[in-house]
Amino acid sequence: MSLTVLSDDDIRNILESLTSSETEALADRMRGALREYSTGTQNIDVGSIHQPERTVVHSDATNATTLFMPSINEDGHAVKVVTLSGGNTAPDQPALRPTGSVTVFSPQGAPTGFLHAKTLTAFRTALASSCLLTKRQHVKTLTVFGSGLQAYWHVRLALLLRGEKVKQVYVINRQFSDSARDILAKFYAVDPETRRREGWADTRFSVLTPSYGEYERLTKEYVRAADVIYCCTPSHEPLFDPTILTNTNGRRKGRLIVAIGSYKPEMREIPREVLEQAIKVVVDTLDGAMKEAGEIIEADIQPNQMVELGELVMIRKAAEEEDSIVSMASPVSTLSSTADISSDLDKLDIKSGSSAMSSIYGRNSTEAGSFSNLEGASGTGPQSPKRSSSFTSLFSKQQHRRSSSQGSSKQRKQSQSQSQNEPDHLARWLTSGNVIYKSVGLGLMDLVVGNEIIRLAKEKGVGHHIENFS
Repeated sequence: MSLTVLSDDDIRNILESLTSSETEALADRMRGALREYSTGTQNIDVGSIHQPERTVVHSDATNATTLFMPSINEDGHAVKVVTLSGGNTAPDQPALRPTGSVTVFSPQGAPTGFLHAKTLTAFRTALASSCLLTKRQHVKTLTVFGSGLQAYWHVRLALLLRGEKVKQVYVINRQFSDSARDILAKFYAVDPETRRREGWADTRFSVLTPSYGEYERLTKEYVRAADVIYCCTPSHEPLFDPTILTNTNGRRKGRLIVAIGSYKPEMREIPREVLEQAIKVVVDTLDGAMKEAGEIIEADIQPNQMVELGELVMIRKAAEEEDSIVSMASPVSTLSSTADISSDLDKLDIKSGSSAMSSIYGRNSTEAGSFSNLEGASGTGPQSPKRSSSFTSLFSKQQHRRSSSQGSSKQRKQSQSQSQNEPDHLARWLTSGNVIYKSVGLGLMDLVVGNEIIRLAKEKGVGHHIENFS
């Protein structure tokens, strides 16, 4: 067994050279891991994924907080260790920039990789966000708050995966900084042939900071124009005026809003009013969002008002499989007009006793297996009382429809009608509706991406490889 040691430069060089197909393969691995994480079968003995809560250690002497984030999947184990400033840094005390590493182990426990965590963390967070981006119908205009690595990688993956559709990127930063100056240089430094191949050779970029006299007006304009909004700042207050999106003009179209910068209860990026209008808030981990996401806590978003990203991936995969089988029997349109999708879906009441997702599906929570039923337990192993796969009934119905779609003409028509009336609503929401995704991060993401980076490093001859380390 060899040990691969990768510096931040090594990892950056590997990730910057990824092709679209390699990125898609990485995204598939991430979707699969998140899907299994959200099924609830997190038993070490019989399940393939175990994601314990992270351990936090704080030093009063240095005001340094260290986070230990373990995870396990079928490919092995990993522990990410990150140190950063605590919450009570004195004004005269220098802040500690987050720094850390990811150690990867084989399923039998032998160490296989020691990786710098800086770029890896930014990339894996953006990769998870891209699970929602790839199906969006409109991605013409991206508006990004922040100019650090998270902002860069969210935009870079959008260009890599959807570059032919992205025409404008607005970067908004609350101060003029080196990162604000350098982020555009990073995009323009990409080889012209690569930009042409990925389809964004003519994409326009601009940076806005308060030093510009029209900052407030242009911030409103850029937020309103956005098809996708990335919030990538450690902010303690909302990044924009909520009325930009909640008034009549703001609600004329659907947007994907991704918030990954705030990671403490006292931090927030998305205005409360925007969250309160959401049908469902998509999160990477329900438990983590309830404890760490300041926006979720402030808006008092309850478990039945959230859905994990892995659950949406799971439902969408099943719907796509069903659509494929139905179309083989008799081609039908699976995506109807989305002109009024935002207004139609936003009228659903997420605070009512019924499941909002059940309303999207057009049936009651008992029939649907209920997105709102996130407090039960499934599987045989220990897990959070707030998490449940809660899709047994749904999958049973989908399997039944798949079987019937191969039967008589009448049965096929019934199946097609059900396919249009149920998965189509979810598809419309995910592709064209107002979707908010809040991520606080999972060690599992580091494990998945870490293993793939080690594999790519060996293929490309990057880094240091110590043979027979174990």
